[in-house]
Amino acid sequence: MDLIESRGGGQGRFETGMAGVSLMRSFQTFIPVANMYRPSLCVVFKGQKEILFGETTLNYHEMECLVVSVEVPAIGRMVGASTERPYLGMTIEFDTAILRDVLQQLPDPPVPSSRLSTCVFVGSVDEQLADCLTRMVRLMRNPPAIPVLFPAIMRELYYWLLTGPYGGELAKLAVPETHAERVARAINHVRDHYNQPLRVEQLADVAGMSPSSFHAHFKAMTSMTPVQYQKQIRLLEARRLMLSDAANVSEAAYQVGYESASQFSREYTRSFGTAPKRDVMNFRALLAQAVPR
Repeated sequence: MDLIESRGGGQGRFETGMAGVSLMRSFQTFIPVANMYRPSLCVVFKGQKEILFGETTLNYHEMECLVVSVEVPAIGRMVGASTERPYLGMTIEFDTAILRDVLQQLPDPPVPSSRLSTCVFVGSVDEQLADCLTRMVRLMRNPPAIPVLFPAIMRELYYWLLTGPYGGELAKLAVPETHAERVARAINHVRDHYNQPLRVEQLADVAGMSPSSFHAHFKAMTSMTPVQYQKQIRLLEARRLMLSDAANVSEAAYQVGYESASQFSREYTRSFGTAPKRDVMNFRALLAQAVPR
């Protein structure tokens, strides 16, 4: 892609000049990487990607998209990427306020789905959505036009998503007081207080739901229990502290809320497949390989 080559080429994540929009290119299959996925649309233009969250694994291929409706810890990796067949994708983070505004202007808005379902699902990129994404990519080549035209393209993107086959699922993110929106409030609370003891009853109060209903909807949406969700956030934050702040294992463990460094190391190894020190070394090597150049 011309934009990537103009930024020095290579592989990794590339900023586009559009808020919340980035491109990703990879010439190799990296080790699975755990990360926080924000509410977003992740589109594969070339190649294949796999994502694992909780007990669920999803694969999506060329001209398919991953829709993430609430913030969720997950493990993702490109599958089968090579120099001859590189992976190329784009991520567009959702702006809930604009999504809600577009929803309110629809003459026949989608009815939020009432079924218990995950907050992450795979869909196809239809003709209207593909056309919108194509114009967004073209706009990246004209930086002066971005501030003027990008907001309109994002509103169009939300229009096609809300009026498409997944509108009912996406509407759950934008309509107040749906079960999904209530669980999202609790998820934000966990994220903001991840290093504090977790009480499901308190989270249920934040969500305005009974403990049993809250637990069922939380597990259905995230494929995790609240305790498992908090653990993943703690481990990801600990990795960030060790990578960015040069914290040692014990310091990182205590800062994210663990009382025992040995318990932290066991859970870290169980979740990421390797001990904290080794994982940080591997992750630094991965980042070095993925730096655009």
